[in-house]
Amino acid sequence: MQNSEGEKAVDTSKLTKNATQVVELVEKMSILELADLVKVMEDKFGVSAAPAMMMAGPAAGGAAAGPVEEKTEFDVHLTGAGSNKIGVIKAVREVTVLGLKEAKDLVEALPKVLKEGVKKAEAEEMKKKLEEAGATVELK
Repeated sequence: MQNSEGEKAVDTSKLTKNATQVVELVEKMSILELADLVKVMEDKFGVSAAPAMMMAGPAAGGAAAGPVEEKTEFDVHLTGAGSNKIGVIKAVREVTVLGLKEAKDLVEALPKVLKEGVKKAEAEEMKKKLEEAGATVELK
C-alpha cells in the first residue's frame, strides 16, 4: 500500500512515542547521514546491518577443506580524491544514486565505503571510473 506521494504506507500505531519520533527523524535523513548512523550503531551496539550468513556444518567424515572460493562480492572503499575533487564528485554521482550535495559531502569526508556487496565486475568498473577521475579506490 502506498500513500499519495508514492511512499510505502507503514502502520506505526503500535510504536511508542519515542520509536515514532525516531522513524520520523530517519525519514528526513540523507543517504550519507543514514550510512553514518548505521555505522555508529553497529560500532556502539556490536551488531551488523549485513544479512546473517548461513554457516555450514563440518563435512561428513571430517574431510579436508576444499579449495578456497574466490571472492565474488566486494565493498568499494573511496580512500582519496586526489587533486581533481570535482571530477571525483562527478564520478561518484555516476556510479551511485547520490545527489550533488551528498556526493560532495562523501568526497570531503574520506575515507568512506562507497558501496557494499558489489559483484566483482561492477566493483572493478566502479574502481576504473573513479580512478580515471583521480580518486584512490580499494576493493575489499
